Amino acid sequence: MRRNSIADWLVYLVVRVLICVVQAMRIDTGKMLARWFAWLFGDVLRIRAKVVDDNLAHALVGLPAPQRRKLARQMWEHLFLLVLEVARAPRAIHETNWRDYITLHDADRLVRLLLADRPVLIVTGHFGNFEVAGYVLAILGFPTHTVARTLDNPYLDRFLNRFRGGTGQRMIPKKGGYDQIVEVLARGGTMTFLADQYAGPKGCWVEFFGRPASAHKAIALLALEHDAPVAVCSARRIGGPLRIELDTPAAIDPRHADDAVGTVRDLTQWYTARLEDFIRRTPGQYWWLHRRWKDTREARRRKRRAA
Repeated sequence: MRRNSIADWLVYLVVRVLICVVQAMRIDTGKMLARWFAWLFGDVLRIRAKVVDDNLAHALVGLPAPQRRKLARQMWEHLFLLVLEVARAPRAIHETNWRDYITLHDADRLVRLLLADRPVLIVTGHFGNFEVAGYVLAILGFPTHTVARTLDNPYLDRFLNRFRGGTGQRMIPKKGGYDQIVEVLARGGTMTFLADQYAGPKGCWVEFFGRPASAHKAIALLALEHDAPVAVCSARRIGGPLRIELDTPAAIDPRHADDAVGTVRDLTQWYTARLEDFIRRTPGQYWWLHRRWKDTREARRRKRRAA
């Protein structure tokens, strides 16, 4: 269906005005608005409330309903704080003051990989502020290439990519970007992936929070084919807005016998389990509104048998 370019431009204009307002307001005001919007979206409008509650009930077994509602509200507050941080980061964080905002944890594990003359795959999820993480890595002298879906609104897509590329991060489209990914890895570059997205019925099925989840096979295939270490990273908010801890809790290298993970499923399960570990640590900063668990395999089998 043909998109309305005027409508796209008007949406973009509204977003830019809102970002200007966010950039001008005090941080404390932004925090207050984030709490208010969290109440509005989570408790009043109840956007995707059933999906969020179902995901929390299955992932955090035994968590009482009041605690699930509290976590849902924390998630919405986190999402609005994320927008606040993305809007303010280019004006706030730069080469000389990044230590005022960013805490590095287990940084030596990742730095050793990034300084080596080899390709590296960084894996993370929709947790914490992954957008600011890529922005800061480039400030630290480690520009990355990131696979992302192109936004339907071309004006917003260009605007977001300008933020991402402001310090050297480069974007590769999710569709049609395979050759670019291979080129980056062939010259020893760094690729980052959001690895917690549903990959459809033909994906690699792994356990995620005790339930079958379909993950994309490409990350593990690229790591094994290009002899590339895989580092699992997170960007957890540890205080107020723009107080981020960049953590590398685990990394695996195909060259090390102790790290050997010889199959696509084993490697995919390995990093998925690491993602689960840090999400469990701070569940209020995860995007529980995703329909991450959609196991339709049995229904498909019944349909084939009935045909």
